[in-house]
Amino acid sequence: MSRFWKIALIVIAVVVVVAIGFRLLHTPAATSGRHRHGAAADTSADSSKDGQAGQDNAPVPVTVEPVVSQNVPIYLTGLGTVQALNTVTINSQVAGQMMSINFTEGQSVKKGDLLAQIDPRTFQANYDQAVAKQKQDQALLATAQSTLKRNQALVASGYVAALDMDTFRNNVGQLTATVAADEAAMHSSKVQLDFTRIIAPCDCVTGIRSVDPGNVVTTSTAIVTLTQVHPIYVIFYLPEQNLEVVRNAFKGGAQLEVAALDRTDSHPLANGGVLQVIDNQIDTSTGTFKLRAQFPNADNTLWPGQFVNVQLKVRTDAGGLVIPAQAVQRGPDGDYVYQLQDDKTVKMQPVTVANEVGASHVMISKGLAVGDQVVTEGQFRLKPGSKVQALKPGEVPAAPSAAELQKSKQNGQKGGGRRGGG
Repeated sequence: MSRFWKIALIVIAVVVVVAIGFRLLHTPAATSGRHRHGAAADTSADSSKDGQAGQDNAPVPVTVEPVVSQNVPIYLTGLGTVQALNTVTINSQVAGQMMSINFTEGQSVKKGDLLAQIDPRTFQANYDQAVAKQKQDQALLATAQSTLKRNQALVASGYVAALDMDTFRNNVGQLTATVAADEAAMHSSKVQLDFTRIIAPCDCVTGIRSVDPGNVVTTSTAIVTLTQVHPIYVIFYLPEQNLEVVRNAFKGGAQLEVAALDRTDSHPLANGGVLQVIDNQIDTSTGTFKLRAQFPNADNTLWPGQFVNVQLKVRTDAGGLVIPAQAVQRGPDGDYVYQLQDDKTVKMQPVTVANEVGASHVMISKGLAVGDQVVTEGQFRLKPGSKVQALKPGEVPAAPSAAELQKSKQNGQKGGGRRGGG
Protein backbone atom coordinates (compact mmCIF):
# COMPACT_ATOMS: atom_id res chain seq x y z
CA MET A 1 0.00 0.00 0.00
CA SER A 2 1.33 3.36 -0.96
CA ARG A 3 1.95 6.16 1.47
CA PHE A 4 -0.96 8.24 0.03
CA TRP A 5 -3.57 5.61 0.79
CA LYS A 6 -2.24 5.11 4.32
CA ILE A 7 -2.67 8.82 5.06
CA ALA A 8 -6.18 8.83 3.54
CA LEU A 9 -7.31 5.86 5.69
CA ILE A 10 -5.97 7.51 8.85
CA VAL A 11 -7.88 10.76 8.08
CA ILE A 12 -11.13 8.87 7.39
CA ALA A 13 -10.80 6.92 10.65
CA VAL A 14 -10.27 10.13 12.65
CA VAL A 15 -13.33 11.78 11.08
CA VAL A 16 -15.56 8.76 11.86
CA VAL A 17 -14.37 8.65 15.49
CA VAL A 18 -15.02 12.39 15.95
CA ALA A 19 -18.51 12.14 14.45
CA ILE A 20 -19.49 9.23 16.70
CA GLY A 21 -18.20 11.01 19.78
CA PHE A 22 -20.05 14.21 18.94
CA ARG A 23 -23.32 12.33 18.51
CA LEU A 24 -22.92 10.46 21.80
CA LEU A 25 -22.17 13.67 23.69
CA HIS A 26 -25.05 15.88 22.32
CA THR A 27 -28.02 13.55 21.76
CA PRO A 28 -29.23 13.33 25.41
CA ALA A 29 -29.04 17.08 25.93
CA ALA A 30 -31.01 17.76 22.75
CA THR A 31 -33.59 15.17 23.74
CA SER A 32 -33.88 16.61 27.24
CA GLY A 33 -34.19 20.11 25.82
CA ARG A 34 -36.81 18.96 23.43
CA HIS A 35 -38.82 17.49 26.28
CA ARG A 36 -38.44 20.65 28.33
CA HIS A 37 -39.46 22.93 25.52
CA GLY A 38 -42.34 20.67 24.60
CA ALA A 39 -43.61 20.64 28.16
CA ALA A 40 -43.38 24.42 28.34
CA ALA A 41 -45.19 24.73 25.04
CA ASP A 42 -47.90 22.35 26.18
CA THR A 43 -48.28 24.26 29.44
CA SER A 44 -48.42 27.57 27.55
CA ALA A 45 -50.94 26.17 25.10
CA ASP A 46 -53.11 24.91 27.95
CA SER A 47 -52.91 28.30 29.63
CA SER A 48 -53.75 30.06 26.36
CA LYS A 49 -56.71 27.77 25.79
CA ASP A 50 -57.95 28.39 29.32
CA GLY A 51 -57.62 32.18 28.84
CA GLN A 52 -59.30 32.06 25.45
CA ALA A 53 -62.13 30.00 26.85
CA GLY A 54 -62.53 32.51 29.64
CA GLN A 55 -62.65 35.38 27.17
CA ASP A 56 -65.18 33.61 24.93
CA ASN A 57 -67.44 32.89 27.86
CA ALA A 58 -67.51 36.56 28.96
CA PRO A 59 -70.47 38.45 27.37
CA VAL A 60 -69.53 41.29 25.00
CA PRO A 61 -71.11 44.64 25.95
CA VAL A 62 -72.97 46.08 22.93
CA THR A 63 -75.58 48.76 22.33
CA VAL A 64 -78.90 47.53 20.92
CA GLU A 65 -81.96 49.38 19.62
CA PRO A 66 -85.37 48.09 18.54
CA VAL A 67 -86.82 48.19 15.03
CA VAL A 68 -89.54 50.87 15.03
CA SER A 69 -92.44 51.54 12.68
CA GLN A 70 -93.05 55.07 11.40
CA ASN A 71 -94.24 57.00 8.37
CA VAL A 72 -91.24 57.46 6.09
CA PRO A 73 -91.15 60.22 3.43
CA ILE A 74 -89.54 59.03 0.21
CA TYR A 75 -87.24 61.53 -1.50
CA LEU A 76 -85.46 61.68 -4.83
CA THR A 77 -82.31 63.77 -4.91
CA GLY A 78 -80.62 65.57 -7.77
CA LEU A 79 -78.28 68.42 -8.62
CA GLY A 80 -79.92 71.76 -9.36
CA THR A 81 -79.23 75.36 -10.33
CA VAL A 82 -81.07 78.42 -9.04
CA GLN A 83 -82.61 80.54 -11.78
CA ALA A 84 -84.25 83.96 -11.54
CA LEU A 85 -87.99 84.10 -12.14
CA ASN A 86 -87.35 86.91 -14.65
CA THR A 87 -84.10 88.29 -16.01
CA VAL A 88 -84.42 91.65 -17.76
CA THR A 89 -81.64 93.48 -19.60
CA ILE A 90 -82.52 97.16 -19.62
CA ASN A 91 -81.77 98.91 -22.93
CA SER A 92 -82.56 102.47 -23.88
CA GLN A 93 -85.39 102.70 -26.41
CA VAL A 94 -84.33 106.15 -27.62
CA ALA A 95 -80.96 107.73 -28.32
CA GLY A 96 -79.74 110.60 -26.20
CA GLN A 97 -77.50 111.71 -23.38
CA MET A 98 -77.81 109.90 -20.04
CA MET A 99 -78.74 112.59 -17.55
CA SER A 100 -78.92 110.55 -14.32
CA ILE A 101 -78.79 107.05 -12.84
CA ASN A 102 -81.43 106.71 -10.14
CA PHE A 103 -80.51 103.36 -8.55
CA THR A 104 -77.70 101.86 -6.52
CA GLU A 105 -76.05 98.72 -7.84
CA GLY A 106 -77.44 95.68 -6.01
CA GLN A 107 -80.50 97.59 -4.85
CA SER A 108 -83.96 96.06 -4.71
CA VAL A 109 -86.35 98.12 -6.82
CA LYS A 110 -90.12 98.02 -7.19
CA LYS A 111 -92.10 97.86 -10.39
CA GLY A 112 -92.48 101.42 -11.74
CA ASP A 113 -89.42 102.88 -9.99
CA LEU A 114 -87.35 105.32 -12.07
CA LEU A 115 -84.01 103.73 -12.98
CA ALA A 116 -82.46 106.33 -15.28
CA GLN A 117 -83.28 109.57 -17.09
CA ILE A 118 -82.26 110.41 -20.68
CA ASP A 119 -82.22 114.05 -21.88
CA PRO A 120 -85.91 114.68 -22.75
CA ARG A 121 -85.71 118.14 -24.34
CA THR A 122 -85.72 117.07 -27.98
CA PHE A 123 -88.56 114.64 -27.41
CA GLN A 124 -90.50 117.20 -25.39
CA ALA A 125 -90.25 119.65 -28.29
CA ASN A 126 -91.48 117.05 -30.77
CA TYR A 127 -94.42 116.30 -28.53
CA ASP A 128 -95.31 119.96 -28.11
CA GLN A 129 -95.16 120.40 -31.88
CA ALA A 130 -97.50 117.47 -32.39
CA VAL A 131 -99.95 118.90 -29.87
CA ALA A 132 -99.90 122.29 -31.59
CA LYS A 133 -100.46 120.73 -35.02
CA GLN A 134 -103.42 118.82 -33.69
CA LYS A 135 -104.99 121.98 -32.26
CA GLN A 136 -104.47 123.80 -35.55
CA ASP A 137 -106.19 121.09 -37.55
CA GLN A 138 -108.97 120.87 -34.95
CA ALA A 139 -109.67 124.57 -35.53
CA LEU A 140 -109.82 124.06 -39.30
CA LEU A 141 -112.13 121.11 -38.78
CA ALA A 142 -114.42 123.20 -36.58
CA THR A 143 -114.61 125.90 -39.32
CA ALA A 144 -115.37 123.31 -42.00
CA GLN A 145 -118.08 121.73 -39.88
CA SER A 146 -119.68 125.15 -39.23
CA THR A 147 -119.63 125.99 -42.94
CA LEU A 148 -121.21 122.66 -43.81
CA LYS A 149 -123.93 123.13 -41.23
CA ARG A 150 -124.84 126.68 -42.43
CA ASN A 151 -124.99 125.68 -46.08
CA GLN A 152 -127.15 122.64 -45.43
CA ALA A 153 -130.04 125.00 -44.53
CA LEU A 154 -129.63 126.92 -47.83
CA VAL A 155 -129.61 123.92 -50.14
CA ALA A 156 -133.41 123.58 -50.05
CA SER A 157 -133.83 127.26 -50.95
CA GLY A 158 -131.53 126.87 -53.91
CA TYR A 159 -128.94 129.32 -52.68
CA VAL A 160 -126.17 126.72 -52.57
CA ALA A 161 -125.41 124.29 -55.36
CA ALA A 162 -125.26 120.56 -54.66
CA LEU A 163 -121.70 120.48 -55.99
CA ASP A 164 -120.61 123.00 -53.37
CA MET A 165 -122.26 120.92 -50.67
CA ASP A 166 -120.19 117.93 -51.73
CA THR A 167 -117.07 120.05 -51.45
CA PHE A 168 -118.00 121.24 -47.95
CA ARG A 169 -118.79 117.70 -46.86
CA ASN A 170 -115.51 116.29 -48.25
CA ASN A 171 -113.56 119.09 -46.61
CA VAL A 172 -114.99 118.15 -43.23
CA GLY A 173 -114.06 114.50 -43.80
CA GLN A 174 -110.53 115.40 -44.85
CA LEU A 175 -109.94 117.58 -41.82
CA THR A 176 -111.40 114.90 -39.55
CA ALA A 177 -108.80 112.44 -40.86
CA THR A 178 -106.08 115.06 -40.44
CA VAL A 179 -107.03 115.58 -36.81
CA ALA A 180 -106.93 111.78 -36.28
CA ALA A 181 -103.46 111.63 -37.82
CA ASP A 182 -102.40 114.47 -35.54
CA GLU A 183 -103.71 112.48 -32.58
CA ALA A 184 -101.58 109.48 -33.58
CA ALA A 185 -98.50 111.66 -34.11
CA MET A 186 -99.04 113.25 -30.71
CA HIS A 187 -99.27 109.80 -29.03
CA SER A 188 -96.12 108.66 -30.84
CA SER A 189 -94.25 111.71 -29.63
CA LYS A 190 -95.56 111.11 -26.12
CA VAL A 191 -94.28 107.52 -26.22
CA GLN A 192 -90.84 108.69 -27.33
CA LEU A 193 -90.87 111.26 -24.54
CA ASP A 194 -91.83 108.62 -21.98
CA PHE A 195 -88.96 106.42 -23.18
CA THR A 196 -86.55 109.00 -21.79
CA ARG A 197 -87.65 107.83 -18.33
CA ILE A 198 -86.39 104.25 -17.87
CA ILE A 199 -88.77 102.44 -15.51
CA ALA A 200 -88.31 99.13 -13.63
CA PRO A 201 -90.61 96.52 -15.22
CA CYS A 202 -90.84 94.30 -12.11
CA ASP A 203 -89.84 93.91 -8.47
CA CYS A 204 -86.20 93.05 -9.09
CA VAL A 205 -82.62 93.35 -7.87
CA THR A 206 -80.31 95.55 -9.92
CA GLY A 207 -76.94 94.35 -11.11
CA ILE A 208 -73.78 96.26 -12.00
CA ARG A 209 -74.51 99.10 -14.39
CA SER A 210 -72.60 99.47 -17.65
CA VAL A 211 -73.35 103.16 -18.34
CA ASP A 212 -72.45 106.27 -16.39
CA PRO A 213 -74.30 109.61 -16.43
CA GLY A 214 -73.14 111.88 -19.27
CA ASN A 215 -72.67 109.10 -21.83
CA VAL A 216 -74.69 109.13 -25.03
CA VAL A 217 -76.74 105.95 -25.29
CA THR A 218 -78.47 104.31 -28.22
CA THR A 219 -81.13 101.64 -28.56
CA SER A 220 -78.41 98.95 -28.49
CA THR A 221 -76.89 100.15 -25.21
CA ALA A 222 -77.42 97.82 -22.24
CA ILE A 223 -77.70 99.87 -19.08
CA VAL A 224 -78.20 97.24 -16.35
CA THR A 225 -79.56 93.72 -15.85
CA LEU A 226 -82.40 93.11 -13.40
CA THR A 227 -83.23 89.75 -11.78
CA GLN A 228 -86.47 88.85 -10.05
CA VAL A 229 -85.79 86.64 -7.02
CA HIS A 230 -89.21 86.64 -5.29
CA PRO A 231 -90.26 83.96 -6.07
CA ILE A 232 -87.38 82.09 -7.67
CA TYR A 233 -86.88 78.94 -9.76
CA VAL A 234 -84.66 75.91 -9.18
CA ILE A 235 -83.89 73.79 -12.24
CA PHE A 236 -82.74 70.24 -11.40
CA TYR A 237 -82.20 66.87 -13.04
CA LEU A 238 -83.12 63.28 -12.13
CA PRO A 239 -82.16 59.95 -13.75
CA GLU A 240 -84.59 58.74 -16.39
CA GLN A 241 -85.46 55.62 -14.34
CA ASN A 242 -87.22 57.95 -11.88
CA LEU A 243 -89.46 59.48 -14.55
CA GLU A 244 -92.40 57.12 -14.01
CA VAL A 245 -92.30 57.58 -10.22
CA VAL A 246 -92.33 61.38 -10.53
CA ARG A 247 -95.04 61.45 -13.20
CA ASN A 248 -97.30 59.18 -11.17
CA ALA A 249 -96.80 61.33 -8.07
CA PHE A 250 -97.36 64.54 -10.09
CA LYS A 251 -100.48 63.19 -11.80
CA GLY A 252 -103.61 65.25 -11.34
CA GLY A 253 -101.72 68.42 -10.46
CA ALA A 254 -100.61 67.19 -7.04
CA GLN A 255 -98.23 69.55 -5.28
CA LEU A 256 -94.93 67.80 -4.65
CA GLU A 257 -92.72 69.32 -1.96
CA VAL A 258 -89.18 70.34 -2.90
CA ALA A 259 -86.30 71.34 -0.62
CA ALA A 260 -83.00 72.95 -1.60
CA LEU A 261 -79.88 71.79 0.27
CA ASP A 262 -76.35 73.14 0.44
CA ARG A 263 -73.81 71.56 -1.91
CA THR A 264 -71.14 70.95 0.77
CA ASP A 265 -72.78 69.59 3.93
CA SER A 266 -76.35 69.14 2.65
CA HIS A 267 -78.01 71.29 5.30
CA PRO A 268 -81.37 72.80 4.24
CA LEU A 269 -81.19 76.19 2.54
CA ALA A 270 -84.83 76.64 1.58
CA ASN A 271 -88.04 74.70 2.14
CA GLY A 272 -91.52 75.26 0.81
CA GLY A 273 -90.67 74.69 -2.83
CA VAL A 274 -93.29 73.23 -5.18
CA LEU A 275 -92.69 71.24 -8.35
CA GLN A 276 -94.06 73.16 -11.33
CA VAL A 277 -92.92 71.52 -14.55
CA ILE A 278 -91.56 68.18 -15.80
CA ASP A 279 -89.73 68.74 -19.05
CA ASN A 280 -91.18 67.07 -22.16
CA GLN A 281 -88.07 65.15 -23.18
CA ILE A 282 -85.11 63.18 -21.81
CA ASP A 283 -81.57 64.30 -22.48
CA THR A 284 -80.09 61.39 -24.45
CA SER A 285 -76.51 62.47 -23.74
CA THR A 286 -76.89 62.25 -19.94
CA GLY A 287 -79.92 59.98 -19.47
CA THR A 288 -81.63 62.55 -17.26
CA PHE A 289 -84.78 64.65 -17.44
CA LYS A 290 -85.23 68.24 -16.31
CA LEU A 291 -87.65 69.58 -13.70
CA ARG A 292 -88.43 73.05 -12.38
CA ALA A 293 -89.52 73.99 -8.87
CA GLN A 294 -90.55 77.36 -7.50
CA PHE A 295 -89.57 78.70 -4.05
CA PRO A 296 -90.95 81.78 -2.24
CA ASN A 297 -87.37 82.77 -1.28
CA ALA A 298 -88.62 85.40 1.14
CA ASP A 299 -85.26 85.60 2.96
CA ASN A 300 -83.07 85.57 -0.19
CA THR A 301 -81.30 82.32 0.73
CA LEU A 302 -81.36 81.27 -2.93
CA TRP A 303 -79.51 83.36 -5.50
CA PRO A 304 -79.50 83.11 -9.30
CA GLY A 305 -76.74 80.83 -10.58
CA GLN A 306 -76.27 79.04 -7.24
CA PHE A 307 -75.69 75.26 -7.28
CA VAL A 308 -77.82 73.28 -4.81
CA ASN A 309 -78.80 69.72 -3.98
CA VAL A 310 -82.52 69.18 -4.44
CA GLN A 311 -84.82 66.81 -2.53
CA LEU A 312 -88.13 65.97 -4.20
CA LYS A 313 -90.70 64.26 -1.97
CA VAL A 314 -92.65 61.77 -4.11
CA ARG A 315 -94.64 59.90 -1.44
CA THR A 316 -94.83 58.80 2.21
CA ASP A 317 -94.64 55.11 3.12
CA ALA A 318 -96.81 54.32 6.12
CA GLY A 319 -95.47 51.86 8.68
CA GLY A 320 -91.89 51.73 7.43
CA LEU A 321 -89.36 49.69 9.46
CA VAL A 322 -86.61 52.04 10.63
CA ILE A 323 -83.27 51.32 12.32
CA PRO A 324 -80.10 53.36 12.88
CA ALA A 325 -77.90 53.37 9.79
CA GLN A 326 -74.86 52.33 11.84
CA ALA A 327 -76.49 48.96 12.58
CA VAL A 328 -76.19 47.90 8.93
CA GLN A 329 -72.97 46.11 8.03
CA ARG A 330 -71.73 45.27 4.54
CA GLY A 331 -70.67 41.67 3.85
CA PRO A 332 -69.69 39.66 0.77
CA ASP A 333 -73.29 38.49 0.38
CA GLY A 334 -74.88 41.91 0.94
CA ASP A 335 -76.11 43.96 3.90
CA TYR A 336 -76.72 42.38 7.30
CA VAL A 337 -77.25 43.26 10.96
CA TYR A 338 -76.43 41.51 14.21
CA GLN A 339 -79.80 40.61 15.72
CA LEU A 340 -80.18 39.92 19.44
CA GLN A 341 -81.83 36.58 20.26
CA ASP A 342 -83.68 35.42 23.35
CA ASP A 343 -80.66 33.56 24.76
CA LYS A 344 -78.59 36.78 24.74
CA THR A 345 -76.58 35.68 21.71
CA VAL A 346 -76.49 37.34 18.30
CA LYS A 347 -76.94 36.10 14.76
CA MET A 348 -76.14 37.62 11.38
CA GLN A 349 -79.45 38.63 9.82
CA PRO A 350 -79.45 39.59 6.11
CA VAL A 351 -81.49 42.75 5.39
CA THR A 352 -82.53 44.86 2.41
CA VAL A 353 -82.16 48.63 2.76
CA ALA A 354 -84.96 50.48 0.95
CA ASN A 355 -84.28 54.17 1.61
CA GLU A 356 -82.43 56.60 3.82
CA VAL A 357 -84.41 58.25 6.60
CA GLY A 358 -82.78 61.54 7.45
CA ALA A 359 -79.05 61.56 8.06
CA SER A 360 -78.85 58.77 10.67
CA HIS A 361 -81.49 56.11 9.94
CA VAL A 362 -82.52 53.77 7.14
CA MET A 363 -85.73 51.98 6.21
CA ILE A 364 -85.58 48.19 5.93
CA SER A 365 -87.85 46.47 3.42
CA LYS A 366 -86.89 42.87 4.17
CA GLY A 367 -85.28 40.83 6.97
CA LEU A 368 -86.65 42.38 10.19
CA ALA A 369 -89.90 42.91 12.05
CA VAL A 370 -91.13 45.55 14.46
CA GLY A 371 -89.56 45.13 17.91
CA ASP A 372 -86.52 43.13 16.79
CA GLN A 373 -83.38 44.20 18.62
CA VAL A 374 -80.32 45.02 16.48
CA VAL A 375 -76.77 45.86 17.56
CA THR A 376 -75.79 49.46 16.81
CA GLU A 377 -72.40 49.66 18.58
CA GLY A 378 -69.73 47.06 19.30
CA GLN A 379 -70.19 44.88 16.19
CA PHE A 380 -66.42 44.58 15.56
CA ARG A 381 -66.10 42.16 18.52
CA LEU A 382 -68.97 39.93 17.46
CA LYS A 383 -69.40 36.75 15.47
CA PRO A 384 -72.47 34.53 15.03
CA GLY A 385 -73.37 32.97 18.37
CA SER A 386 -71.43 35.47 20.50
CA LYS A 387 -72.92 36.05 23.94
CA VAL A 388 -73.57 39.74 24.57
CA GLN A 389 -74.52 42.15 27.31
CA ALA A 390 -77.28 44.31 25.78
CA LEU A 391 -77.09 47.99 26.68
CA LYS A 392 -79.39 50.88 25.85
CA PRO A 393 -78.05 53.85 23.81
CA GLY A 394 -75.80 55.93 26.07
CA GLU A 395 -75.62 53.22 28.73
CA VAL A 396 -72.20 51.90 29.84
CA PRO A 397 -71.36 48.49 31.43
CA ALA A 398 -71.52 48.38 35.22
CA ALA A 399 -68.19 48.48 37.08
CA PRO A 400 -66.99 45.01 38.30
CA SER A 401 -67.72 44.19 41.93
CA ALA A 402 -65.05 43.47 44.54
CA ALA A 403 -65.76 39.71 44.37
CA GLU A 404 -65.34 39.74 40.59
CA LEU A 405 -62.08 41.65 40.86
CA GLN A 406 -60.76 39.16 43.47
CA LYS A 407 -61.74 36.19 41.30
CA SER A 408 -60.03 37.73 38.30
CA LYS A 409 -56.89 38.33 40.37
CA GLN A 410 -56.83 34.71 41.58
CA ASN A 411 -57.23 33.41 38.04
CA GLY A 412 -54.31 35.59 36.97
CA GLN A 413 -52.10 34.21 39.77
CA LYS A 414 -52.97 30.61 38.89
CA GLY A 415 -52.15 31.20 35.28
CA GLY A 416 -48.79 32.75 36.23
CA GLY A 417 -47.90 29.68 38.45
CA ARG A 418 -48.49 27.30 35.57
CA ARG A 419 -46.26 29.31 33.29
CA GLY A 420 -43.47 29.47 35.91
CA GLY A 421 -43.62 25.72 36.68
CA GLY A 422 -43.01 24.87 33.05
